[in-house]
Amino acid sequence: MKRQIELKKRNIEYTLRVSDRARKVRLAVYCDGNFVVTAPKYVSDNLIEQFIIKKSQWIIDKIEYFKNSPRKIFTKGSKKEYLEHKDKALALAQKRVDHFNAIYGFKFNNIRIKNQKTRWGSCSRKGNLNFNYKIALIPEEFSDYIVVHEVCHLKELNHSHKFWSLVSKTVPNYLEIRKKLKKNEMEM
Repeated sequence: MKRQIELKKRNIEYTLRVSDRARKVRLAVYCDGNFVVTAPKYVSDNLIEQFIIKKSQWIIDKIEYFKNSPRKIFTKGSKKEYLEHKDKALALAQKRVDHFNAIYGFKFNNIRIKNQKTRWGSCSRKGNLNFNYKIALIPEEFSDYIVVHEVCHLKELNHSHKFWSLVSKTVPNYLEIRKKLKKNEMEM
């Protein structure tokens, strides 16, 4: 549900999502400027607003950053674009998962290609690997990092030291790649 809150003398609109699965209040400002608050069912509106106010500078900084960013924004693609690149992305994902998993040797179930707005990939507890179709549109070092990242989640479903140690086994410069990926500084 859409709401508004005043932060530092500015009216900020946000979407509140109440979730049965959420364990804590989570804030997200997306590259399209949307501000989303996800909260567990049991957290009161008052506590949610207090949390937002406490994080107001971070929220405003993120909104301004995306508003003024000259970089290409990572957005959900059109259905036509998705369908155009889905097969190529699936072939790439299968090939690179097989390549890297020959080193790691983890068990997985399915590989799927999706049209996501905010994620490059994900790994489910059931061992399903999901990738954004745009992995087929970016340079190989980035798509390889994304594939390795998700393959390593098959063993460590977190971002612990053990997880990053697994990633560094095949992508030793992962920190540099990760930073560029987050800032959308890929040279196409």
